[in-house]
Amino acid sequence: MNRVEHTTFVQRILYLLMPVVLVCFAACAVGPNYKRPTSDVSQSYKEAEGWKIATPADSNERGPWWEVFNDPILNDLENQASRSNFSIAQAAANYEEARQLARADRATFFPTFSGSASAQRSKSGSGRSVALASSSASSGSNSTNTNSGGSTPSVAITPSSSGAPTTNYSASLGASWTPDFWGRVRRLTESDIASAQVSAADLANARLSIQATLAQTYLQLRIADERIRLRQTAVDAYSRTLEIAQNKYKVGIVARSDVISAQAQLDAARAQVIDAGILRAQYEHAIAVLIGKTPAEFSLAPQTALSVAMPLYPLQMPSELLERRPDIAAAERNVAAANARIGVQTAAYFPQLTLSADGGYAGSQLDKIFRTPNRFWSLGANLTDVLFDFGRRRGELASVRAAYDASVAAYRGSVLRAFQEIEDDLVSLRLLVEEAKVQDAAVSEASEAARIAMNEYRAGTVDYTTVATAQVTELNNRQTALTILQNRLNSTVALIEALGGGWQSRDLPGPKDVVARE
Repeated sequence: MNRVEHTTFVQRILYLLMPVVLVCFAACAVGPNYKRPTSDVSQSYKEAEGWKIATPADSNERGPWWEVFNDPILNDLENQASRSNFSIAQAAANYEEARQLARADRATFFPTFSGSASAQRSKSGSGRSVALASSSASSGSNSTNTNSGGSTPSVAITPSSSGAPTTNYSASLGASWTPDFWGRVRRLTESDIASAQVSAADLANARLSIQATLAQTYLQLRIADERIRLRQTAVDAYSRTLEIAQNKYKVGIVARSDVISAQAQLDAARAQVIDAGILRAQYEHAIAVLIGKTPAEFSLAPQTALSVAMPLYPLQMPSELLERRPDIAAAERNVAAANARIGVQTAAYFPQLTLSADGGYAGSQLDKIFRTPNRFWSLGANLTDVLFDFGRRRGELASVRAAYDASVAAYRGSVLRAFQEIEDDLVSLRLLVEEAKVQDAAVSEASEAARIAMNEYRAGTVDYTTVATAQVTELNNRQTALTILQNRLNSTVALIEALGGGWQSRDLPGPKDVVARE
């Protein structure tokens, strides 16, 4: 048989399946079609008084969100983390796993083709043939003569010829297909695609979380640098105070207790410098891990002065929040996946049809195997259904419906938590601004009080206790102001993260992107 005849034979098998293919494509998918669940969305933010609401122009691409701090070192660290952080790499691998699973399940929608070829050489075992013969013999009263008239049986055993070896060859093509009449595979693929989109949203959320954590850690390290400088300035001031006390003690103006008190205050300030250094080192180690390096591989030089800008990040409208948060998008896609699984389980109530086709050639001569006399083929259809399962399918369907209800509740809960996070950050930033103004005044007043106390101590009108108290009060107020600044920076980063960091739901891969080869 030539190649053209062989191709025609295979095509005939496929043509037999084509009408069923068309019927299957026209079939409906059982189970509910997905509708996005509703969720309560407020019309405005409660704590957004005086805050700028983003206009359409503010939504234009302006680069990564961390650039609002105008810090080139932070920009570089964020770029390194995006490339090298292992939590992000893990989330990316999880997305790829989910994507490939969707591709694999989608492939079951189509027929499965198989091919086989075999060669078998065999030989039957050697044996013997057995023949049964008769002979006549007669008997007298007194004697027996074996050559006379009676007959007696005889058995003859002769070796047979050995079986000749035989060789059989075969080559065949087969096809098997379970038409998706009830949409089980379509619902399964729909669920897998939604699950892959969940993983994509989780990847975006992991990336945003790492970026926010890195920004906060970096800003806290810079605050630690400033705290070290502040305490070192106090050490220098306390050293001058100790020198004054020693000089006054030498001329008998003050008691030795002033010198001891000044020395104790100086040593305490030095200890605080060391303590701040420990915290800074820990921040540096955390940054190293966030950018995918060991602490030994990374170091960050201290800045000579704190130069972090305090940005005013524009708010998105509450109605847009659902499209801006990757965690909300993940929760919503979870609902879609759970809804599709209801259809998968509903399809179990319907019978399943499996079509099969097989054809090929078989013979004992390899050079003549592809000839018409050696051809064989078969077509089959198998319809199966479960008659009694004692409530198993009913229980499984009820289970996936309950899972759907749980996913809807989780989605609505994630929306409420998102609004809570934004409101918390807004009120924190608004009140921290007011607190910073009051604290700045306290710092100015404490600084003036310390200056006056030192002048009076030099003049001998007050004792050292007054000076020490004023200096400690000044240092504490300056540290409190620095803590307020740190809280404002952290809250700013947290607000940006709560608003999605510029992410949008359209960044999620679509169904075609999920099942694409690359």
